[in-house]
Amino acid sequence: MRNTLFPLDDVKKTFDYKKFEKEYFDLKSWGMQTSIDLKKCNPKITKSYNHLKQYLFDLCDIIEMTRFGEPTIITFGEADNVLGYSMTQFIETSLISGHFADETNSAFIDIFSCKVYDPMKAAIFTKTYFESQSCAIGVTFRD
Repeated sequence: MRNTLFPLDDVKKTFDYKKFEKEYFDLKSWGMQTSIDLKKCNPKITKSYNHLKQYLFDLCDIIEMTRFGEPTIITFGEADNVLGYSMTQFIETSLISGHFADETNSAFIDIFSCKVYDPMKAAIFTKTYFESQSCAIGVTFRD
């Protein structure tokens, strides 16, 4: 089965957080996962440990999550097509993770939490922070 991500610019036109939140609670979801794929990011940001750490701090504030411990940010990947930073940040309700592909200036961010949050705020902030030329988003309710 293939998960579909949708262009952020298309989704944000019709997104209604109140309806989204109601659906989350109506379905008695255990958690939610947002996947954010970015293309053509600013490499000065994606290749900077300090920028990545600040991104995690700021994202947690924006989606109202409490960080648990310090983030882990390491360079990962032996082949050029996957080489880049990988990061994780535990939050009290689960985890934020991401990988950055240096060769293509792409980023792949996942936010999982059992506390509902606004995925559109997360995606818009993420696209802006990394100065990405394109962004796709997908949300899955977990039960």
